Amino acid sequence: MALDSPKLKDVLRDVASGVLQLPDFQRDWKWDDERIRALIATVTLDYPLGVVMALETGGKSPFKPRTIKGAEGEGDRVPDLLLLDGQQRMTSLFQALHRDSPVETVDTRGKPLRRWYYVDIAKAIGAPSERDDAVVSVPDDRVLRTGFPRRVALDLTTPELECRAGYFPIHLVFDTQKVNAWKRIFVGIADENWDLWSQFEENVLNNVKSFQVPMIKLAASTTMDAVCAVFERVNTGGVPLNVFELLTATYAGNQEYVARNGEYYRLPDVWHAIKRKLTSAHPVFGRMEAGVEDGLSSSDFLQAVALVRTWEHKQEEPRAAVSCKRRDLLELPLTDFDRLAPRLADAFQWVGTFLKRQCIVRTADLPYRTQLVPLAAVRAIIGEETGMPGAEERINQWYWCGVLGEMYGGGVESRFPRDVEQLIAWLRDADTPAPDTVAEAAFLDDRLNSLATRNSAAYKGVYALLIKQGAVDWHFTETPLTPARLVEQNVDVRQIFPRDWVEKNAPAYARRVNSIVNKTPLSLHAGRSMVGAPSAYLKTLVQESGMRPEWFDDVLATHLIDPAALHEGDFERFYDNRAKQLLELVKSAMGKQTVFRETQDR
Repeated sequence: MALDSPKLKDVLRDVASGVLQLPDFQRDWKWDDERIRALIATVTLDYPLGVVMALETGGKSPFKPRTIKGAEGEGDRVPDLLLLDGQQRMTSLFQALHRDSPVETVDTRGKPLRRWYYVDIAKAIGAPSERDDAVVSVPDDRVLRTGFPRRVALDLTTPELECRAGYFPIHLVFDTQKVNAWKRIFVGIADENWDLWSQFEENVLNNVKSFQVPMIKLAASTTMDAVCAVFERVNTGGVPLNVFELLTATYAGNQEYVARNGEYYRLPDVWHAIKRKLTSAHPVFGRMEAGVEDGLSSSDFLQAVALVRTWEHKQEEPRAAVSCKRRDLLELPLTDFDRLAPRLADAFQWVGTFLKRQCIVRTADLPYRTQLVPLAAVRAIIGEETGMPGAEERINQWYWCGVLGEMYGGGVESRFPRDVEQLIAWLRDADTPAPDTVAEAAFLDDRLNSLATRNSAAYKGVYALLIKQGAVDWHFTETPLTPARLVEQNVDVRQIFPRDWVEKNAPAYARRVNSIVNKTPLSLHAGRSMVGAPSAYLKTLVQESGMRPEWFDDVLATHLIDPAALHEGDFERFYDNRAKQLLELVKSAMGKQTVFRETQDR
């Protein structure tokens, strides 16, 4: 690492020539007009700008480079330096001080602007405290209008008008011939302008011309992991960099791939194609449209790839570790990603089918997105072995222990590799100890009372298990709910005893009204009829169904509800009975007893 202090003029020249570029993982960023004016004032005062940081390339960029905005037409060359920190400052200064065109910026509300920047000579030679006011921006037609109707307040459309107004166009500052030509016009207007110009040149122009940019240069040998860490530590004003963006730039800069294929490797295109294929078959993986992505993420996919790659490596080198930490992703070679990505794409397709069998088909109903990562890795590693006798039951148990035991709610980087290794061993040999996720999972009996929103994975899990065990809708009563019908019939969790009724008729239990015990999956049609006392809305539902009342009671029972307690409006009996049945459902899914805990809460 070296510290240099090149002149601003030389840095901007390097930007224009492509010697200094950006790594492609840098996001576009546009400073607003006010910040650009303040930055120009700082430079004209020769005040400290702050250190910028660049990475030497050694003639071979480790990332796909791109030119700084405004220098796009300067040709295609390998940069000598990649700017890691200081993009906003250098872009603003390059556009304002080097280019003979308006600066593309925004106002404080984010509205696009095109602005020229000037220095008011009379104000600039005054006190330094007035320098911010001396820097002025005008529209791209160089006419400043005020009031209504819009009247011309300042016309700078020709050098003569600029000189008469005493507004120096700052983008000329490094072009000696143009500065001298402008000076001749300015001093020719009035004798006193000679003195004004001398003070302006000494106090403003010379500061800009001699201004130095403190620059830390990282050696070309700096590892990508270190580059990423450094970038995130210095990039305090931007959005944190993620691994996918860094790998995008790294893979695009892979010269072997470029030489072999004649183009950059486009990781985003590869991922988007995989995501679109997954979501078209399994909407649970989320959307991918117009730059918006939810559900399964690019980082999830990369972690699954890393788990498989490190698992393979461990088979050759037993002392190696299965892992998917940040470093493992940053060190993921393009050749290995290209080889493993199709396998993981197929594995996630299988995971989507697995989730469908668990009656989880919508992103909002997915308990844990993260739990899909080790499951996909296991499928990619052992393939059809997941269908061996008894394997599906063990996978089901592992999954539901993770969900209902809420095992994936905290840090998961260490759980991922343990689950991959332990689940594979357990699937191949039932006598092997169960994975930690199974062994450590516990569901407290009174947990049902506090499961009230989708913020809890266990809440979503109980909801899915009710559908899986055969719940029949109270409007569409022909057959049990199916994954396909969840979307078609707008099925959601609905309160069985309405809040208003409970608060009026059983106020001692009002705090339980939002519990999953008092909720069940039903269609929108059924939910619209569930108003007032249960005894009243049940009559409506029975009539709408065309069923005999005793047959409709059988439909109620598919939701693990005591029909008599519902008809009689006995909330306490209903709640206690259903809680017991739901605990049995949880116990069956987890393959282990729930845990009783003494509580005074009722």
